[in-house]
Amino acid sequence: MSGLIIVMFMTSCGKEGPAGPAGAQGEPGPAGPKGESGSGGVIYSAWLDVPYKADTVHLAGGGIDTIGYYAAIAAPKLTLELLSTAEVKVYINTNDASDPNIYPLPYNGASGLYIEVSSYKQTIQLYSNADVGTVTSNGKKYQQYRYMIVPGDVQARSASAVNWSDYSAVKLHFGLND
Repeated sequence: MSGLIIVMFMTSCGKEGPAGPAGAQGEPGPAGPKGESGSGGVIYSAWLDVPYKADTVHLAGGGIDTIGYYAAIAAPKLTLELLSTAEVKVYINTNDASDPNIYPLPYNGASGLYIEVSSYKQTIQLYSNADVGTVTSNGKKYQQYRYMIVPGDVQARSASAVNWSDYSAVKLHFGLND
C-alpha cells in the first residue's frame, strides 16, 4: 500500500499547471558609468605645420649633396606600449583647409615623389625625396599634417571594415572633428 501512495505522490508532483501572470516591473537600477567618447580612444593631432630639413652628405672635394628631406612630429602620447599595440597613421593635406585634398602616408606617387613614415616613442618621423614641408601662400597654409594613434583594445580582435587609406572614412568611423 505504501508503494502505491509513493507512486501516486510522484505522479501528481510531476505535472505543472499553466504559467501565472507576469510580476510587477521593478524599479530601474542606478545609471552605469559614462562610456568613452565616440572616437574609441583614438589620439589625434590638429593639422600641424611641419618643416622639413635637408638630409645632406659631404662629398670629396668639399661639396655637399642633398639626398632627401626629413621632419619630426612630436607625439607626446605615443608611448612604448602604444608602439606595440596601436596603429599610427599620418595624413597630409596638400591643399588648404578650405578645400582639403588629403592623402594617407606613406605616399608613393606616379611622379616619383615619396613620403615615408617611422614611429618612435613620442615622435613620428617623415622622410621624403622632396621638401614637402608646410608652406604659406596668399595667407593659406598648404601641406599640413595630422596623425592618429588608434589603440588596439583587444588582441586579435576582428577589425571593422575601415579603409585606413581613406582619411574621410577614418574620420567618419571615429567621429573626429576637423
